[in-house]
Amino acid sequence: MTIATQTQSLHDLPFSALAREMDGLPVVHTRALWRALYRETATDLTGHEEFLPPLRRWLGQIAERLPIDVPEVVTETASSDGLTRKFLLRLGDAQTIETVLMSYRGRYTACVSTQAGCAMGCVFCATGQMGFTRHLRPGEIVAQVLQAQRSLREGGESGLRNLVLMGMGEPLHNYDAVMTALEIISDNRGLNIGPGRITISTVGVVPGILRLADEQRPYHLAVSLHGATEEDRAALVPISRRWPLAELIAGCRTYGAKTGRRIFFEWTLIAGQNDSPAQAARLAELLAGLDAHVNLIPLNPTGGFAGATSSAATATEFQRVLRAAGLPSTVRQRRGIDVAAGCGQLAGVGP
Repeated sequence: MTIATQTQSLHDLPFSALAREMDGLPVVHTRALWRALYRETATDLTGHEEFLPPLRRWLGQIAERLPIDVPEVVTETASSDGLTRKFLLRLGDAQTIETVLMSYRGRYTACVSTQAGCAMGCVFCATGQMGFTRHLRPGEIVAQVLQAQRSLREGGESGLRNLVLMGMGEPLHNYDAVMTALEIISDNRGLNIGPGRITISTVGVVPGILRLADEQRPYHLAVSLHGATEEDRAALVPISRRWPLAELIAGCRTYGAKTGRRIFFEWTLIAGQNDSPAQAARLAELLAGLDAHVNLIPLNPTGGFAGATSSAATATEFQRVLRAAGLPSTVRQRRGIDVAAGCGQLAGVGP
């Protein structure tokens, strides 16, 4: 299914589109509404004291046609170390998604979903194990960032600094909605999360990568690789049969040449499957000549995959081989595993 909750909401509209929608009203009213939506993260626009009568009348006229996106917080779950919070959100059609808020020494990163479910089918990912339900609208993506901001403010904490599109779904499968959402999120009149602090993760949707390059989108790109040969990758990432590894790497090289931007490659370490020094050497050879950085991600447990997490010693050796080949890498910190908020664990269900 690909049915959205409603045709459109106010949160679906970038500033320019909102101004067009409000044609006939001075731009001062557009600015006031934008400030309420994204600086104040308002959840109810009725009776807003700062709105002048023309804006109040306009909001009354469009209330049913253009509501705002305020998903219900079904549960908010904190990890035992207090560094991760996971929100289970119910959308207007009762579909549920998950959003994760992470703390790193006083700075905060939100991990948001772009789809309900996922069509890519990565075997070790709980979302991939669900299958695909529908795309999220721009407003439903933006609403997750607003929820994270509200939660931080309620706790007297500083606002979001970074945003990663690594939650449920494949961002480049929902390209247009994602780009519209990011235009809204990065607008400096509102949420003001700069493009340099936003990362889009893809499992390897080559047309989307090439479109990012052609359109010169200013966001960071992370590519989930997980295998350095076609056979190894296809065993973990079925979509590799549609966009084979050679085509994906060629697309990444085109992206790098057109944008001059570094690409982050994500590699989930699975014991005995893709974590040997020989596989690290093949990875380094595959990425030779690219401005690349490899994020090594210890496998997080999910109910639908029997693989085991690589040991710390194995991860260290894998990283040593990459570094010896001149390829920088980082072993990602594991966060929120005890509340199923880690990479690959989101499934849109309650505890």
